Amino acid sequence: MAELDQRLLMLIDDEPAQSRLISALASREGWRTLIVRDAETAIATLGTRQGMQLSAIVLDQWVPGDDACALIAELKSRRPALPILMLTASTSPLLAVEAMRAGATDYLVKPVAPDRLMHALRAATTREAPRDELAPLTEKMTANPDFESMIGAAPNFRKALAVAAKAARGHSPVLIEGESGSGKEMLIRAMHAASPRTRMPLRIVNVGGMPANSIESVLFGHEKGAFPGAFDRQIGALQHCDGATLALDEIDSLPLSVQERLLEAVRKGDCRPIGARHSFRVDVRIIAASNLPLADMVSQGHFLPELLEALSATKVHLPALRERTGDLPALTRYFLARIGEQPGLRELGVTDGALSLLAAYDWPGNVRQLQAVLFRAAVFCDGDALTAEDFPQLLNILGTGSPTVTGNPMQESSGVMLYTPDGHLRPLEEIEADVIRLAIGLYRGRMTEVARRLGIGRSTLYRKLSELGIDNAA
Repeated sequence: MAELDQRLLMLIDDEPAQSRLISALASREGWRTLIVRDAETAIATLGTRQGMQLSAIVLDQWVPGDDACALIAELKSRRPALPILMLTASTSPLLAVEAMRAGATDYLVKPVAPDRLMHALRAATTREAPRDELAPLTEKMTANPDFESMIGAAPNFRKALAVAAKAARGHSPVLIEGESGSGKEMLIRAMHAASPRTRMPLRIVNVGGMPANSIESVLFGHEKGAFPGAFDRQIGALQHCDGATLALDEIDSLPLSVQERLLEAVRKGDCRPIGARHSFRVDVRIIAASNLPLADMVSQGHFLPELLEALSATKVHLPALRERTGDLPALTRYFLARIGEQPGLRELGVTDGALSLLAAYDWPGNVRQLQAVLFRAAVFCDGDALTAEDFPQLLNILGTGSPTVTGNPMQESSGVMLYTPDGHLRPLEEIEADVIRLAIGLYRGRMTEVARRLGIGRSTLYRKLSELGIDNAA
């Protein structure tokens, strides 16, 4: 691979504004961009001196249209090792499958976020495993937004769901903390579905995905002429969600000046648009999500302690995937079943060797990354089950060949511990409680199935839930 300051990107795009944007973004990480306007020029460029210096290609599907996959295949046949990223406005899983089978390294849905583009380029030209590039596609495969769709039996995960399920029935603010990709948005939707406001809209505002100078207007709205460029009156998200639920994702990115206004709105139950003389009374249920621990941000002076207190009527911490690796087998099989329902794909099994490999990786992108990696592997799998060889990037990163399985991954990572840290057996009651939690998670809360698999009646199951103090949402 070329050195960092010598990397050359060929952008196949006939839209000047988008070409300038992508070139500017790429330049931040040391890329030089060569822009070509059509497929014929792109193919011809590969044979030139500049073409031999290319480190990656970004192709806007709009240029070749329906022939995009044919162009990708042609470019790949001439330069097999060259990463190709396809930009498209389509969120069709079938197009993604076709593009990747033709040789595309990644598939980015427009408008692509700057950090997502940068990560895709970085991952394509390093040994880094793909993380978020397929997120727009894999998120479309999410099942109905309810607690039964939250897969996992790890005690820390089930505890988080139990707290969230109880809080969902109220009206107070909720704060959800967890790393990016750990499932915060899915939990927000599950809470809304279980809340008294489920018939009202849920609006999710991604604070971290918008310019800082527009956040205040998005949340509070503005009057016509309130500032340069305010040509029309805009109703803010708080007023729009009167009687409903407003979720603020990546609230850790909220500027301090806007934090002060949000604190006032939460305390008083009203909001005043920018440039307005009067405030409006609003009844909004706020669910905030943060990628970072807000207590740490408070200590660093980046977040108001009063706002943290106001938002933390209930606080939920979603564990990272590396903190609940026992859930990997169930998550993997669940995602493969969902992926198999997509056009152009089929349901696949997974071998113990593949599960061992997946368990050995630390998943910095969490559940979202796992789903994207499984989608990619399923696209290229020719067999009936995924093996370790279907994850070449993970094999590369972990620096190993096909992993040897030293036991049954499902047994090794079940999340049920038999011994205490000092080597003694745990009390039977605690083990029984963990087994029931494991079954509830494995069978996604279907209590009849849980009882059947445990070999007990439903009435016995519910009696044990009561005796052991287990919430059936946990």
